[in-house]
Amino acid sequence: MILVLSLSIFLPIIFIYFLGKTRKTTKSNLPPGPPRLPLIGNLHQVATAGDLHFYLWRLSKKYNSPILHMKLGSRPLIVVSSAKLAKEVMETQDLAFCSRPKSTVMQKLTYQYSDIAFSPFSDNWREMRKFITIHLLSAKKVQSFRPIREDEVSLMIANISKSASSHQVVNLSEMATAISCSLVCRIAFGKRYNNHEMRRFNNLIDEFGAISLKFFVSDYVPALGWVDKLVGSTKRLHRIFENHDSFYQELIDEHLDPRRAKKKEEEKDILDTLIKLKEDKSSPIDLNWNSIKALLLNIFVGGAGTSATSTIWAMTALIKAPNVMKKLQAEIRNSIGKKGKVDEDDLPKLPYLKAVIMESFRLTPSVPLLAQREAIKKSILDGYEIQPKTNVYVNTWAISRDPKYWENPDEFMPERFLDSNIDLKGKDFILTPFGSGRRICPGMVMGLVNVELIVANLLYSFDWELPLGNRPEDVDTTSVSGVAVAKKNALLLVPHKYGTV
Repeated sequence: MILVLSLSIFLPIIFIYFLGKTRKTTKSNLPPGPPRLPLIGNLHQVATAGDLHFYLWRLSKKYNSPILHMKLGSRPLIVVSSAKLAKEVMETQDLAFCSRPKSTVMQKLTYQYSDIAFSPFSDNWREMRKFITIHLLSAKKVQSFRPIREDEVSLMIANISKSASSHQVVNLSEMATAISCSLVCRIAFGKRYNNHEMRRFNNLIDEFGAISLKFFVSDYVPALGWVDKLVGSTKRLHRIFENHDSFYQELIDEHLDPRRAKKKEEEKDILDTLIKLKEDKSSPIDLNWNSIKALLLNIFVGGAGTSATSTIWAMTALIKAPNVMKKLQAEIRNSIGKKGKVDEDDLPKLPYLKAVIMESFRLTPSVPLLAQREAIKKSILDGYEIQPKTNVYVNTWAISRDPKYWENPDEFMPERFLDSNIDLKGKDFILTPFGSGRRICPGMVMGLVNVELIVANLLYSFDWELPLGNRPEDVDTTSVSGVAVAKKNALLLVPHKYGTV
């Protein structure tokens, strides 16, 4: 709203400026796209679009093109909405499109791009990526956190059982957020927060989500950068940075406290590992306190928000499709028997569960527009010339609903993935919720295990129904953007302990 107000004030000045100048323009071979205004380009459209992935999909349909060109102030933007072009961007020409555009928000919050998620491509980023993969998110390291995952799931089931005994309505959105946050806190920081501390944790995630969606005028029209200070955006960003920095510093101080109990190697959390690597100087990268804080930001923001969102979208789809839910419950319960819980060894034996999770990712990816890339050299896409410094969006939401690739694309049909070779690991470009190539999400394996384990146990332990008077077809799927594109309204369900209905 502030951006729109600012533009309404300054647009007349901008137009007068451009009317007073004569400029020679050269036509270049660019993809189609909507008309743009002088100086700000299409910034006003993108800033007020709401569900941006949906707006860009509609534009793609309007221009009948899988590739669009827009201008965000001084920045060219390309949007691709086909599997063929997604493969070009993320695999065939990955090196040309593997950077990230710089932004005021991310530069500040990531300590001058000391992280791996938002940092532009560089030799240091490449070494950092290898470092993370080997030391923090290797298959062995992910497996070492199994006891934490299974313990948190057991605690969640125990809490829901209390409500089930009295047939109380459960806010499953809150439950999913709570377990996702607890998992990240224990795996990354080695501690479990009480309700008061967890509110602080959630506020930090919400603050990050809100500020990361904010358009800073200085990023797109540098000459008008002073507007950011005028409307309070710069001050707000600084306050959020201070909140995050204080949080990470407290965690570091706790881990450095000599009175803290020593942990066995297999019990060490991610921050323990980072501190040890820093102290031993055994890392090929310059691991300092700022880079450690930036990595903590990646882990806690990326891990907590997306897992909770994915869990809720999966449960929403299931409650709207009772026959699918019953079929999945039958698979889980027949496989597990009376063991009492689903553990991680059971997951490979549940093909329909995997199909349901994949179908949920297809219909409602938590990041429908994959994180923006930036071209680092001139290239050709679909016959069009793409210049360096061009921002690139891959609209994975549009691709995963394209009737060219999917039969009945708007329907929830997990069966489409049974006996299918399609997976989520970035090689099938009709389904890339975690991205692909050099910029694929490094936490993909851990995120998938979290979602599968939580959903499997929710369906094994309980039968679920809507509160009295609600029908499956009335459950809304309205979304809201933040760290991830989440269900706007809480999912409220009534649990019944399995075998008691």
